[in-house]
Amino acid sequence: MNLIKLKLILVKILNASFVFLKKNKPIVLRLIKNTFSSSLIKVKLLLTKTLNSSLIFFKKNKPVVVKRIDNILSINKNIPLEKKLLAIKSIAVIFFFWVISYPFVSLNVYQKNSFLEVKNGENITQIANKLVKQKVLSDIFRFKLLAKLSNRSESIKSGHYFLKNNISPNEILSLLESGNGILYPITFIEGTTLNENLKKLKNNKLLTNNKFYNSINTLKIGLDIQENSLEGLFFPDTYYFFKGTSGIDILKESHLMMMQKLDLAWDNKTPNLPYKNKYEALIVASIIEKELGNRDEANLIAGVFVNRMRIGMPLQSDPTVIYGMHEKFNGNLTKQDLMRDTPYNTYTRKGLPPSPICLPGFDVIEAALNPAETNAFYFVAKGDNKTHHFSKTLKEHNKAVRKYQK
Repeated sequence: MNLIKLKLILVKILNASFVFLKKNKPIVLRLIKNTFSSSLIKVKLLLTKTLNSSLIFFKKNKPVVVKRIDNILSINKNIPLEKKLLAIKSIAVIFFFWVISYPFVSLNVYQKNSFLEVKNGENITQIANKLVKQKVLSDIFRFKLLAKLSNRSESIKSGHYFLKNNISPNEILSLLESGNGILYPITFIEGTTLNENLKKLKNNKLLTNNKFYNSINTLKIGLDIQENSLEGLFFPDTYYFFKGTSGIDILKESHLMMMQKLDLAWDNKTPNLPYKNKYEALIVASIIEKELGNRDEANLIAGVFVNRMRIGMPLQSDPTVIYGMHEKFNGNLTKQDLMRDTPYNTYTRKGLPPSPICLPGFDVIEAALNPAETNAFYFVAKGDNKTHHFSKTLKEHNKAVRKYQK
């Protein structure tokens, strides 16, 4: 087969394609705007690149191409030359549109082959081979050609990616170029402690830099936090990350979120509360969080603690005692425990403990800064372990204790 003749045929097809493009420019441009420029000149240049790349492919693979075409045309040795040329033109047209329509083809993606891992340093050939092996792509040639022509073969980012059903080759390249891979969740729950969440971060194999969790001082330096304790300084929420993210980045995001939420609640607080600063409000919010069974009671419990603070009465909160006992708490809080003094024992000490005792939710922070107006100074958990009975006097409270804690 004469390669020059084939080139001339493809040039004719290219020109015919531009006649089509010119007549149908609005429709065609709308279809290809995600891949190509809306300028017809740029489209022509891109198609010319495609032609030249195709010819390079023909040149490198001439024996194979010629053999395949000869096999097609050798069914009848007596086929006239004109018909052979027509067959060659047909093959060329099919090949041209096989390449040019490729960016928009819907690929057969299903659950088993919808996840793609691109490792650091992998090139476009390795990625294409992986996609062929996963049966997402049928060949690597067109995918590599598309990546090269759109200048994306060198801008692929490593990561874990989710391929949606009917995704196109162009969309895959855009996804790999953006680096918007699979986001993994990790959740800090309201009422949990710093140690519980550090353990969660450390045990997550998708996160890196576990060394930060080995020392609180190292962690404080890494987070640039000046408080003596890190407890309660992180906002309970679900955070999303890419594989290989540093755990300290999640803590930074969580800490920033807590400071923003605390500032917001502080700016909208009820006037004349007995808190010296935002940190004290955060401490009270953490105590309320641990006392809660029903979140609707947060404002009432806050009202009780505010009433006590105003008259200098001890908070007498069991969760603070438990927090101060650390690993010594066996699940059963005794009278002896209540009398054993620690910095967090709000029975033996007046005022607030030195730090929060858990991660309070935003609704509880708002409750601490907007407490209910109540005359109650006491509350006791009812038998349902969700709600509380509130009392004004110690006599009423003791009666409620006898009723609900038999």
